[in-house]
Amino acid sequence: MNPERPCPAGVLFPPRVLAALGAQAARFDVQWVAECASTNSALMELSAQPAGSPVRVLGAARQTAGRGRRGNVWQSWPGASLTFSVRWQFDRPAAQPAGLSLLTGLALARALESFGLTAAKLKWPNDVLVQGAKLAGILIELPAYRASDALAAVIGIGLNLDLPPGTQIDGQTAVASLAQHLPATPDVHELLARILLEMAGLFDHWQDVGFAPFRAAWQQRDAFRDQSVRLFDGQREIVGRNAGVDDDGALLLDTGSGVQRILAGELSLRASS
Repeated sequence: MNPERPCPAGVLFPPRVLAALGAQAARFDVQWVAECASTNSALMELSAQPAGSPVRVLGAARQTAGRGRRGNVWQSWPGASLTFSVRWQFDRPAAQPAGLSLLTGLALARALESFGLTAAKLKWPNDVLVQGAKLAGILIELPAYRASDALAAVIGIGLNLDLPPGTQIDGQTAVASLAQHLPATPDVHELLARILLEMAGLFDHWQDVGFAPFRAAWQQRDAFRDQSVRLFDGQREIVGRNAGVDDDGALLLDTGSGVQRILAGELSLRASS
């Protein structure tokens, strides 16, 4: 694959997306393809771009090898899913971006709320839920860079628009779609543009001040706040009460013997005994 032309077969230029971006259209380089193995993988292959380059956006009507976190598979169907990735290059060097996944979830929730979805909740660290069912997922990957380099992040998003009954995605038994919760599914071009605009507004502020100013907005939408949860970090399981997140976006888990600060893991509700 030529990394400067990710998923080149059938590239479409989406003028309706750029029109919906309005005054910020020049900030984005948007490509859309009929099919791609993985939009995240394609953008991870790109070489570093000069400061001030447009944000690269790659969407696909269908991904044949879409990935969720921890190697899970994300399925997509033409016309039934919005799946895309962005390669966001920030203006300055930074450490690993604590809170960036949470901030992306907040951008997604705000975009969906602008179309009338009132029930969107956020599950730490990377999911959007509606009534406990998964509506969207986020995968963030960091290209290799030196400490002196400006930070770049590849952010993949999969959003369910209208799915067949019984669909399972990314190992989830309960999935939701916009068609189930809105009287009309938003125009996909306008929806993509709104998500990008929300990300731009939040990310511009985040790189200057960090996650702390957004903490309250995220916690207002926390699907598991103050509930008994299980956290699996790949080696151990921790049970406790979800006490929210800190100023860096880390999960605060009250185990009864103290509050633990968790940077990574899979969270689920603890079953009633």
